[in-house]
Amino acid sequence: MSHADLLDPAPVFQLKGSMLAITVLELAHNDLARLDHQLSEKVAQAPNFFQNTPLVLALDKLQPGAQRLDLHALLAVCRSHGLRTLAIRANLAEHIAAAQALDLPVLPPSSARERPIGPGATAAPVPAKKPEKPAEPVIRPTRVVTTPVRGGQQIYAPGGDLLVLAPVSAGAELLADGNIHVYAPMRGRALAGIKGNGQARIFCRVLAAELLSIAGRYKVAEDLRRDPNWGEAVHIHLAGDVLNITRL
Repeated sequence: MSHADLLDPAPVFQLKGSMLAITVLELAHNDLARLDHQLSEKVAQAPNFFQNTPLVLALDKLQPGAQRLDLHALLAVCRSHGLRTLAIRANLAEHIAAAQALDLPVLPPSSARERPIGPGATAAPVPAKKPEKPAEPVIRPTRVVTTPVRGGQQIYAPGGDLLVLAPVSAGAELLADGNIHVYAPMRGRALAGIKGNGQARIFCRVLAAELLSIAGRYKVAEDLRRDPNWGEAVHIHLAGDVLNITRL
């Protein structure tokens, strides 16, 4: 890194909202100290926004440099500010390999237009275009987990459903492109339909979760504890843009 880079006042990153209502952190420079400082400033401006916020970490526009990216340390910086990384967006083989080693889903580089988010940000007009026929989804068999999911573990079911037959501890993360079923106490985080499937659903035997999310719409533990179905067997689905929790 050059001396000029250290003095460069330009932001290390931009926070952008995607069409799926999942936050995208688009990294421009490999400078974790500066990222940590600028995230602290952003959290001070909008502290409520950064509480357990689902995140896609975009590395595809990272400027090349001599210093190797430490993805594990980068995730730790994001987590320390309340950002929960669901997946990374990358195009370099070394970044993809690092994500796979951490069992993180990898999304392809995006050509979609996004808008910066934060206090005072305004949405840029998006020109209308002819809707394209969505690609046919790749259906994969349901992933079945029979052992307890411990804190710090992350389990992902790409292209299908995730079925867990054992307790899920606080600090654990379940992710699925389809539905999530937990036939035991659910104390961690469950994120279904993470690639935008608004028809995905979550089922759990005992609702005690830290976070529930479907297609980017989510509720954290503070909201869930106020629900009359807290501690019960429940079914969660999207009603419009709101998570609807009903007793089984």
